[in-house]
Amino acid sequence: MKTRAAVLHQLGMEGPYAQTKPLKIEELTLDPPGPGEVLVKMVAAGLCHSDLSTINGVRPRPVPMALGHEASGRVVQVGEGVTDLRAGDLVALVFVPSCGHCLPCMEGRPALCEPGAEANGKGTLLSGARRLHMGTGDVHHHVGVSAFAEHAVVSRRSCVKVEADIDPIEAALFGCAVLTGVGAAINTAGVKAGTTAAVIGLGGVGLCAMLGALAAGASQVIAVDLHDSKLAAAKALGATATVNARDPDAVSRVRELTKGGVDYAFEMAGSTQAMEAAYRMTRRGGMTVTAGLPHPDDKWPLQQLSLVAEERTVKGSYVGSCVPGRDVPRYIDLYLRGKLPIDKLMGERLKLDDINRGFDRMASGEAMRDLIVF
Repeated sequence: MKTRAAVLHQLGMEGPYAQTKPLKIEELTLDPPGPGEVLVKMVAAGLCHSDLSTINGVRPRPVPMALGHEASGRVVQVGEGVTDLRAGDLVALVFVPSCGHCLPCMEGRPALCEPGAEANGKGTLLSGARRLHMGTGDVHHHVGVSAFAEHAVVSRRSCVKVEADIDPIEAALFGCAVLTGVGAAINTAGVKAGTTAAVIGLGGVGLCAMLGALAAGASQVIAVDLHDSKLAAAKALGATATVNARDPDAVSRVRELTKGGVDYAFEMAGSTQAMEAAYRMTRRGGMTVTAGLPHPDDKWPLQQLSLVAEERTVKGSYVGSCVPGRDVPRYIDLYLRGKLPIDKLMGERLKLDDINRGFDRMASGEAMRDLIVF
């Protein structure tokens, strides 16, 4: 079949993207689903900083590539061996397909699936196949999803069935922003009731981490960002205090507000400077968690003495240390009960043809979670 998709042909093009158009809307040929695969008609796809990091070359991927990884869709057709999904089912798409058989998967850590990571790095589906083509050549899949398209073929392992009564457009955010942010607080950090937290970087993932810490019962959650509009949004969502990261005394202010530093600091900006600030905001015996993805060459000089003498913990969090089939339904339930007001994170709704303008909005730092709605 034919489908329209946003295809990246060249890494590192400069903005404004509405003029340079790094993403071209192309008509592609899409193969039917193979064994263990599913054909999905997209409902909505969120614009995430991970997509922007591929466009600007910070997170290099093979090109040409059909981008997009945070999405919801309706099942159209299932491939051989898929027995638990049928046409019409609503699914949230997850950007790490988990094989279920490698050591991390067997240990209950599907976010670290080894075949899934290998396939994502090569731009294939979990099976190793590429189902997208342009002319006589193949087009790579973005982390097994390629959601900025009218239709996609994905591995069954990239789908989580959504059975709750939820707006299908809102369901898109549960595939990345919610899993990554809320999971970082609840799974990776294990935030305890009555503790304190700070979140640096208030994009979709950072705001979800803040909501996750609040849902876990943190008594103080301090929001930190460069943009006053993001700080205002965080305050409206329940942040107990806000600090502008441009303030040269930002770290001291957080430490003063929490009488010595927070129990948990979350770096969600993808910046080594933000990571340094998060570490310095963390109290003795506390934990610094990062889900940010800076350039692969960036390095953060960890102060080993404080790590030892203050019994600190530094943890990475990928896909929120989640088990998607377990956690997506749980987080949707928290949302429906009013504990995770994910709907308030949603920004502008765009058409596929407006996608480059959407990434200009993201690059400016002012946008909330904009979505392409099909």
